[in-house]
Amino acid sequence: MSGASVKPFAMPAYVIERVIKKRGRLRVFDKFDPAETALVVIDMQKFYVGDIAPAIAIIPNINRLAEAFRAKGAVVAWVQMTVGVQGKSLWPQYHDYFFTKEAAARHRDNLTEGADGHKLHPDLDARVTDCFASKSRFSAFLPGKSDLPEKLAPRGIKNVVIAGMLTNFCCETSARDAMMLDYKVVMVSDANAARYEEDHSAGFTSLYQSFGDVLTTDEVIGDLLS
Repeated sequence: MSGASVKPFAMPAYVIERVIKKRGRLRVFDKFDPAETALVVIDMQKFYVGDIAPAIAIIPNINRLAEAFRAKGAVVAWVQMTVGVQGKSLWPQYHDYFFTKEAAARHRDNLTEGADGHKLHPDLDARVTDCFASKSRFSAFLPGKSDLPEKLAPRGIKNVVIAGMLTNFCCETSARDAMMLDYKVVMVSDANAARYEEDHSAGFTSLYQSFGDVLTTDEVIGDLLS
């Protein structure tokens, strides 16, 4: 694994000022009951992670979170993007309009179940006893396009802690939808990744204002679930 380190994220002062004026406190949630909580790791697949340094750098923190969640009796859920089957797109609007023909085929075929690119990155500590889910859209909580909610429901999950990539695409979109489905939501600042620092920051700043908390790995393990 690369020796790249995770760059600390600092919430901009103007966002903190706005949040304090709106709700009078920095944190939305003080504690999560582990029995009602899931770590949701999004799109940490070989095709997406590739050689993107920020994505590789968060793998140790994701593994730390997974180990701590299991130890506390919380759920660990791995969500994989699946947008192709037998050479056909499961999301033709996205592939037809937002890609070149060649890029669309590459995206579709690498994110087809059974393809090497569809697999989770090999350095991730995924266990057979964990929860595994599939989605065909950015959001892991979009009804009819992800089976994660129906897998979390029987487990009594009310709180979700989101890690993975990309911070400002699938992770933020999932966090927003989860909140609007009445889950309590936290994103982990040093266990989410984007290709660019500006994108990474943008995902957190909008989320924090009205959708959930942004905490570090240490804060989640040592405080939120303690």
